Amino acid sequence: MFKKLPGDEAQNLVSTTPDTAVVFRPAVVRTPAFVTLVILTWRLVAGLVRLIWRHPIASAVVAIPGAVCWLYGWRWGLGLTAGTVAALVAWCFLHRPSFLRIVGWRLLAWWRFVWIYRRHWQPVMIVSGLGRHLRGRDYLPHLVTVTCTSWADVVTVKMLHGQAVKDWSDRIEHLAHGFGARSCRVSIARAGRLQLVFPRRDPLAVPLPAVPVPDEVSVGPVRVGIREDGSPWLLKMHGTHVLIAGATGAGKGSVLWSAIRGLLPAVRAGLVEVWALDPKRMELSFGRELFGTRYAATPAECAELLEAAVEVMQERADRFAGLRRDHVPTVEDPFVLVVVDEVAFLTAYQSDKGLKLRISAALATLTTQGRAVGVGVMAALQDPRKEVMNVRNLFPDKIALRLDESEQVDMVLGDGARNRGALADHISPIPEQGAGVGYVRLEASPDPIRVRAAYVSDTDIRAMAAEVAA
Repeated sequence: MFKKLPGDEAQNLVSTTPDTAVVFRPAVVRTPAFVTLVILTWRLVAGLVRLIWRHPIASAVVAIPGAVCWLYGWRWGLGLTAGTVAALVAWCFLHRPSFLRIVGWRLLAWWRFVWIYRRHWQPVMIVSGLGRHLRGRDYLPHLVTVTCTSWADVVTVKMLHGQAVKDWSDRIEHLAHGFGARSCRVSIARAGRLQLVFPRRDPLAVPLPAVPVPDEVSVGPVRVGIREDGSPWLLKMHGTHVLIAGATGAGKGSVLWSAIRGLLPAVRAGLVEVWALDPKRMELSFGRELFGTRYAATPAECAELLEAAVEVMQERADRFAGLRRDHVPTVEDPFVLVVVDEVAFLTAYQSDKGLKLRISAALATLTTQGRAVGVGVMAALQDPRKEVMNVRNLFPDKIALRLDESEQVDMVLGDGARNRGALADHISPIPEQGAGVGYVRLEASPDPIRVRAAYVSDTDIRAMAAEVAA
């Protein structure tokens, strides 16, 4: 009646219903004790070698005093430990950066690897759904390494076979709270491996003063602030278009004026022209002397200025056709940067339909054809919806400052940006804490970068305008 299966045969089955589920016990193969001991010994040796290889300094701190105690007695071991601690403390006070780079961050990484991540790895993976518990066995992603910097822990993880990056990016809140961090960011290290960034503190909590005007004349990337890792935030202006989105008081003016400030030497040299569209008449009006006659405030003036920029672009395209593919700024053909403070007022909230169509057509033409001939657009807006700014995808580089809704983050930075850690809707509305803080997504990289723009005061703007006017 029953087909014989591997393992124990079904015996003494009594059933009165034909659909009763029958459970068969699998075959049990008893492993000899010698094989079990060999396997456990091999795992122990491999674990020790892996620990020493990944954490050589932390292992030496424990192994060397222990060996001295074993060979020469506890007094020699205690003396060696006390002398080493005194030398490390003196090193830390005399030259802290080198101490942290060589010893400090490695010790901290080993401690957090053991006490924070390894200790909580299994429950966090199972509860968050990134691990699987099947037939009494846990299948967990592999915790590879932990690296500490001055502000964050960088955790390298080997994913389970069949997992996707989206499985992790959808659970960043689970990971952050599971390991006691404020947030978590996910990026791809290489095929099958991820890097999880858990910040320990916020290096962008303090406002930044205006960046000094550079001495060298350049239209290359200009410094507008700092990145979360402490390195300068360099924003490319020539050869791209930049879109800045943020709620009221998010610090859009800080990005605009910091970019103009970085181009100031090139403006004085005649290699850059800044054309300003200021429909609010509040932000860019402080530096009207910087723009000269290329300043527009009313919608009609803005339309005319944009169409003039299109004429410059088309004239250059006719001259450059067949001769060059990239623009090199010169006094005869300077780089033209068109700055629009509140572009939504011109493209969506303009009551004159004729002006709205002219402005939208000019912006679309500039953003699709202007890069190659040295005409760039930097636009700022509050509402990033498609019906407000229908050409937002034509801006290669995008900046998301504080936003009101989580959906707006993906509207600005692209699909999945918020799941990878761009929490622009969580930025503090307090000006001292959140003004100028945002996330940048560059054309060359899909991973968002957290940054803060320097604050350019009214006094700084007037001094810049007076210098150019003089």
